[in-house]
Amino acid sequence: MSRHVAIVTDSTAYLPPRTMERHGITAVPLTVVLGDRALEEGTEISARSLAEALQKRRPVTTSRPSPEMFAATYREVAESGATGIVSLHLSAELSGTYDAAVLAAREAPVPVRVVDTGMVAMALGFCALAAAESAETGGTIDDAVTAAEKRAAGTSAYFYVDTLDYLRRGGRIGAARALLGSALAVKPLLQLDGGRIEPLEKVRTASKAIARLEEIATERAGSAQVDIAVHHLAAPERASALAERLRTRVPGLAELHVSEVGAAIGAHTGPGLLGVVVSPR
Repeated sequence: MSRHVAIVTDSTAYLPPRTMERHGITAVPLTVVLGDRALEEGTEISARSLAEALQKRRPVTTSRPSPEMFAATYREVAESGATGIVSLHLSAELSGTYDAAVLAAREAPVPVRVVDTGMVAMALGFCALAAAESAETGGTIDDAVTAAEKRAAGTSAYFYVDTLDYLRRGGRIGAARALLGSALAVKPLLQLDGGRIEPLEKVRTASKAIARLEEIATERAGSAQVDIAVHHLAAPERASALAERLRTRVPGLAELHVSEVGAAIGAHTGPGLLGVVVSPR
């Protein structure tokens, strides 16, 4: 068995499967509750099934992985030869996933550092990649944590949603703000700020909001070397078009990922979501 520092994250990182396999990253799934069925994100419920359920206004909720699930993952990773684990997770402001990981880490057979990245989606994924790359070059647990935290500090995430109603229902954004947006009939732009989803700007139409999302991402990228991820839910054409425009407008673009978010995030944003993550290297 090879001796190494292993990287664990959760299913909301939305890393491509091949990327996870190449870097040896393990993801613990969140649970999506559809009606009376509890389903694991990524394996038991697809983004398409989720979007259809939301459009039919079926009840959808999410829950964190259990501490027992994290404990089992840490044991498996240790048995594969890991001498230590860095466990990186979505913002504790948005989910209890971090807390569950902390509980499990206390009983793990090898040292585990659990990190609240304050991120979500590929903003989290880029942190996991930074940690994995550090570990691959012989970095210690501390080195991998530092690499992830540095990546998180420089990463920005912006979102367009067709309506704030899903975020309001899930308690991920203040009800008063959601009500204000609805009253003004605007298309909201949001940002990840301090680990929370906060209003950024209010734009009158969807086309203007998406154009503004493009401008914000381009300005944030500047001329630095950056990785960018474009996320969507049930809006592949919008996402592909936005990605191609960013490809031509960002001079320092290193990698560009386009992917549909999974059910755990999509349940709180609704169909029509567009997100852009800008992560300087």
